[in-house]
Amino acid sequence: MTESDAEEGWFAGVEPDDAEAGARAIREGSVDAPADWPVRAVESGFAADESNYYAKLRAASIRATRDAVTERERADDRQLVHAVRAMDDCESEANELAERVAEWAGTLFADAGTGIEYARELAEREPESPVEERLVALARRVADLADERDDLRSFVERQAPAVAPNLADLAGPVLAARLVALAGGLESLAKMPGGTVQVLGAENALFAHLRGRASSPKHGVIYTHEYVRGTAPEQRGSAARTLSGKLVIAARIDHYSGERKPELKEELDRRMAAIRSRGDDK
Repeated sequence: MTESDAEEGWFAGVEPDDAEAGARAIREGSVDAPADWPVRAVESGFAADESNYYAKLRAASIRATRDAVTERERADDRQLVHAVRAMDDCESEANELAERVAEWAGTLFADAGTGIEYARELAEREPESPVEERLVALARRVADLADERDDLRSFVERQAPAVAPNLADLAGPVLAARLVALAGGLESLAKMPGGTVQVLGAENALFAHLRGRASSPKHGVIYTHEYVRGTAPEQRGSAARTLSGKLVIAARIDHYSGERKPELKEELDRRMAAIRSRGDDK
């Protein structure tokens, strides 16, 4: 919508029955202040009367909202969120079913094992009875879920550096994807303070702390990062704060410019080396 169109109304140049064009005008247009658009719409022939104008505005607004939601869900960071969540779902289901397979197999075979790898072995077995046939079929489902998990992980490892190159460089592709998922998107992550990012994934512990039932959590999902997990317990809080602060900077650069900044990783490495050296001096 041009400046002159904005003065005339969002419906300027839009056919009365063209909801798609109306939706596009609403999404792309802007105006400093509202005007008496119902009257102008009637005068221009866009609407038969004021009631008809509001009906057309409602239809165009709903269409614009639906288009915006669809566009957002198709964005690369949303696809990364779906992929990492699906990967974790496959992991959880595969492990749960593997336990069921092991328990069932223990009633049939003296050499029954445990875990996904045993389910993979069992999936290759030739069943000798209807009971074994069902057990082997279940084991194959476990193997299929584990294979899908691995394929999804490979996709996440390729996609995360394309969506958030600096965040993936600092956190690793899988942790980067989990942070984006927990935040609800790259934009939301970029707008968070470091302290919030530090405890993402530890919401239950945080709520327990706020109710006075537990101490304040020092970290959430970022604990899986070597710079937190591999740091001495007495320095782990500092490590988590430093890492989360750098991750926020990386997310902001990825969201607002997308420019690759290798120096971020170099600075993080130097800061972490300094933190870890404190324990070595004791």
